[in-house]
Amino acid sequence: MTNASAVSRLFEPASLGTLHLPNRLVMAPMTRNRATADGVPQPIMATYYAQRASAGLIIAEASTPNAVGQTYPNITAIYNDAHVAGWRHVTDAVRAAGGRMFLQLQHGGRVGHPDTSGMTPVAPSPVPLPETIFTPGGHRSAVVPREMTIDEIRATVADFAAAARNAIDAGFAGVEVHAANGYLLHQFLAQGTNHRTDAYGGSVAGRIRFVVEVARAVADAVGPERVGIRIAPGLTVNGIDEGDTEKIYPALISGLADAGLAYLHMVFADPHQPLFQEIRRIWPGTLIANPDLGWGKPLPADGGRDKSEQLLAAGADLISLGRPFLANPDLVERLRIGAPVNQVRDEGLMYTGGPAGYTDYPLLADLQHRAETPEPVGP
Repeated sequence: MTNASAVSRLFEPASLGTLHLPNRLVMAPMTRNRATADGVPQPIMATYYAQRASAGLIIAEASTPNAVGQTYPNITAIYNDAHVAGWRHVTDAVRAAGGRMFLQLQHGGRVGHPDTSGMTPVAPSPVPLPETIFTPGGHRSAVVPREMTIDEIRATVADFAAAARNAIDAGFAGVEVHAANGYLLHQFLAQGTNHRTDAYGGSVAGRIRFVVEVARAVADAVGPERVGIRIAPGLTVNGIDEGDTEKIYPALISGLADAGLAYLHMVFADPHQPLFQEIRRIWPGTLIANPDLGWGKPLPADGGRDKSEQLLAAGADLISLGRPFLANPDLVERLRIGAPVNQVRDEGLMYTGGPAGYTDYPLLADLQHRAETPEPVGP
């Protein structure tokens, strides 16, 4: 082990709106399907997040702002009193452990199924997901989503704002609007999923309109200093085909630059990519960058520290890490002293609903204690 914290900005304190962050490491939102069928967080989730409270900021997993926005079974929601009460147990536990939390707001759009939500999914256009989707009964073929009317678009904007207010009532310091990973807001941005000819489609200005309206409505509801937004330029997950990535994001960022949002969160950021550099130039506020550590591949031996430091050097303010935090509740300390990291175990454990692969990853201190404890000597 080596102690190199003195030469790394990762462990410096930072400010985010009115929050004081003890370090620049952010736990990225990761869906783990540990809620009840109707979206209420369960007690095990309080344990999981409190274990990781040493992160500078935790962005809790995606929560749907309305019933039709549900993506998969047993994901969290934030549109009724039971959801608020369930999340309050989580935020209380994290606060007691010294942590700070935002909640991600996510509407699935076409990434949903009647077997899960009881409703036909809605989307900017009736373009189905080009792959199967997991439901309570297993994988099913995707259904053709229903094209949203203008009134439904306006109602969904209001649902996001109401969900943000609920999140603050539940004890979160703020919310992150999810405009990435192929879900509803990303579907409006992309040419492959947005075939509209009205004010919410066609041109770049039309396709960014819904995202801008949601972000501004959420900011109006809870204060812009409590709102972040997540983007994933060029990401093709969930069948997304943006078509004109290099045009969409500068326009979107410019459309939000004066909104006073707490942060912009960029997924799989590449410090050498011209688009990253342009977004950093355009965006006037805090930029959270998420390095690409190779999804499906083993975690790098350094837990992602080298790529994180490259992003800080390229202009990012904070760094978000997902799987490293999943497998290492004490990730901040491991990175600080250069300790080995736990690898993520069987991916299937991420979504099983129990403690395995969720709350049972060992702490470094526990491993050291075991190594230092002598085996009992027999008679």
